[in-house]
Amino acid sequence: MSARSSGVGPPRLVAVLGPTNTGKTHLAVERMLGHASGMIGLPLRLLAREIYDRIVKLRGPSSVALITGEEKIVPARAQYFVCTVEAMPLSREVEFLAVDEIQLCADPERGHVFTHRLLHARGKYETMLLGAGTMAPLIRRLLPDAEIVTRERLSRLTYSGPKKLTRLPRRSAVVAFSADQVYAIAELIRRQRGGAAVVMGSLSPRTRNAQVALYQSGEVDFLVATDAIGMGLNMDVDHVAFAGLRKFDGKRTRFLHPQEIGQIAGRAGRFTRDGTFGVTGECEDMDADLIEAVEEHRFDAIAGAEWRNAKLDFTSLPNLIRSLAAPPSREGLKLSAEALDEKTLRAVAGEPEVIDRCVRDRQALIKLWDVCQTPDFRKTSGEEHIRLVREFFGWLTSRNRKVPEDWIAGQYRHLDRTDGEIDTLAARLASVRTLAYVANRPDWLADAAGWQGRTRLLEDRLSDTLHEKLMARFVDRRTSALMRALNVRSEMLAGVASDGAVTVEGQYVGKLLGVSFEPAQGSSVLEEKALRAAAVAAVGPEIAKRLGKLASEPDEAFTFTPDGVVHWHGEAAGAIAGGTPFAPKVRLYGELGPAPARERAARRLEAFLAAEAVKRLGVLRRLEAALSSGKVKGLARGVAYRLIEAGGVLDRDQVRVEAKALSQVERRGLKALGVRLGHFSLYLPALLKPQALAFAQGFAGRDWRPAPSSVSRLPDPPPPPVALAAFGLRAVGRHAVPVEALERLDDLLRAAPKQGQLSDQAREELGWSDSEARDILRALNFAPTTKPKDGEPMIWRRRNEKPRPQAVTPPPPNSPFAALAALKDQPAPTRRPRRRRKAKAVRA
Repeated sequence: MSARSSGVGPPRLVAVLGPTNTGKTHLAVERMLGHASGMIGLPLRLLAREIYDRIVKLRGPSSVALITGEEKIVPARAQYFVCTVEAMPLSREVEFLAVDEIQLCADPERGHVFTHRLLHARGKYETMLLGAGTMAPLIRRLLPDAEIVTRERLSRLTYSGPKKLTRLPRRSAVVAFSADQVYAIAELIRRQRGGAAVVMGSLSPRTRNAQVALYQSGEVDFLVATDAIGMGLNMDVDHVAFAGLRKFDGKRTRFLHPQEIGQIAGRAGRFTRDGTFGVTGECEDMDADLIEAVEEHRFDAIAGAEWRNAKLDFTSLPNLIRSLAAPPSREGLKLSAEALDEKTLRAVAGEPEVIDRCVRDRQALIKLWDVCQTPDFRKTSGEEHIRLVREFFGWLTSRNRKVPEDWIAGQYRHLDRTDGEIDTLAARLASVRTLAYVANRPDWLADAAGWQGRTRLLEDRLSDTLHEKLMARFVDRRTSALMRALNVRSEMLAGVASDGAVTVEGQYVGKLLGVSFEPAQGSSVLEEKALRAAAVAAVGPEIAKRLGKLASEPDEAFTFTPDGVVHWHGEAAGAIAGGTPFAPKVRLYGELGPAPARERAARRLEAFLAAEAVKRLGVLRRLEAALSSGKVKGLARGVAYRLIEAGGVLDRDQVRVEAKALSQVERRGLKALGVRLGHFSLYLPALLKPQALAFAQGFAGRDWRPAPSSVSRLPDPPPPPVALAAFGLRAVGRHAVPVEALERLDDLLRAAPKQGQLSDQAREELGWSDSEARDILRALNFAPTTKPKDGEPMIWRRRNEKPRPQAVTPPPPNSPFAALAALKDQPAPTRRPRRRRKAKAVRA
């Protein structure tokens, strides 16, 4: 029985405030486990997972639940609930409730959620608010009955000045504020100091834990991280080095607030071991006042908490929007700026279909607000997120009221691959988080439980692959250029002209073509790196916009050329990079833009190519389907398989025995599937049409192209049969010959006055020279039968082939030969059989 389970005494409301390394979260976990039930809200999914794993070790998995937007592990008899602050199930009554990092109630984006928990989330017997000391005045004003407990830091924190990256002490954490900076610093440290672990907020808990374990084990002595380490990540860090003091907060690049610097620097030192902080790289030095504030943990008090009305009016769509904008009625609260969910609601509120559904059905309006609260894990563009929310709302208010199985299955298939580099894998993980969020809404999917398991396994696979990529990354980049590019982005002026020209500080640095950026040539290496970093800032938003538009375009917006390039509105957007016509892989041109948006754009081009393949190569697809379904049986099955393997054109000699043994039923079956059994080749005539050939040539590679003439000399080694088939050719000896010309050859040899003759006129009709014709005939196993007379064409016959009987032309009816022919045609008279004499009887 818990200390308060008897119900004696009033509920306790306590705020435990102080700097980092004061054991606040540890205290909250201990207090929670002292009660029969409890709940703790944490600011990050990574931190929630860390606390969940800790409690599981103490109490077992059946006693602990984990609830985040993307992950729900809720045992039937769970006593303790570890959640992200947004996902806390406040309708559940628990004896103890805690909210960590309560100072985030001042955050412009998430602050209103923390303020709601501050004012309304309560445990039955005890509520604990954990955060920075700057919250004390505001808590006294908003919660006058709260008990405030101040905790002192267990160790000293001292500024140690600037240091070069190559001179940082062991067990250092370097903090940067973009993925590019993190990777650049990690690569530099890896080359010169043996390696570094990487921690970013975008990593999955599994990847992050693996990276932290890499550092904690001592395998590497350096950690490179974003400001995600500022919230609760407890590691053995002795020194924190800032690679910059400015960050992009989603709207603008700004200097870090002193409180943020203190939060991050406070990760240095553990328990009673002192820590140090400083700057590194090209980061400007800290001024004396800032250093003193961080060392003494003295920061300006938080003046007000972000607030948003939680009592929403669902009587109509306009009333809902008005209730969200209602001002607070208490001092110390300020109306929060529009968060993502409210922006999304306003964006879709003017659409006639949305208005119509919400007017007719109040539950549809409630569902609209629910759907608008879907997080934007992918962080690509606002338009794409709104489009996704609009689709969810349409599905969830339709007759089935479910997200279609086909949609989540299709998304899953696109993401279920572990190829690609770090950014690509991280982007896939972000997209998997969206699927996990949908799967963890039981009323959104018919098979929610099944998809929860599948998305969790996919996230684990991608997380493990990402960890391996992070460990194995060795890129020898120029150190000085990397460091110079760290902090120039906010200092240089860059722009994109209407014709795509990109200028930085008034200098032309490249051009934007479609979705790719072509840098100008001629700059030095150092200048090129620095200018490129600024150019990324200029073209990044435009490329992100173009990528989003490309991903949503219909097939009519794309074209394809035989060289394997896919064009979008006339601009080259990507090229075939492998795969098959029905499952192509596309390399998107360029390298800029958000990784998730780039991957979706590449998938869109792949979907266009796959649809084109069905249109242009449908006969091949039908043959494959008939083969896989078992419709094609017997000898025909092997013939069909060889034909598909060869790309739709097959030398008949390769299957001569099987082709000869085919039954009439098997022949008719193959013919019905579009297969022609020619004299020299088996092929699919539909694949020889210009549209089909032009498409197939894109997958044939660029190592070889046939000559413009009808016959091409083959290189050594020759191209594979599939590559030849893409041009309607097949190998005949050392030549590549059109398959239809070979069948025409058979017709011409049969129709010649003397069978087997190939006249000059017939040869010219085929477009062959005399030497080419001789080489081709010999390669087809023909040989001359006799030496021709002067001026007569040579007669050819296939080896081991009996001559076909010649058709006899009847003589003119009035000639003497006609009477002779008539006599020859008369049947010979039948001879009367001889009578046998009877044998005479012999007397005894």
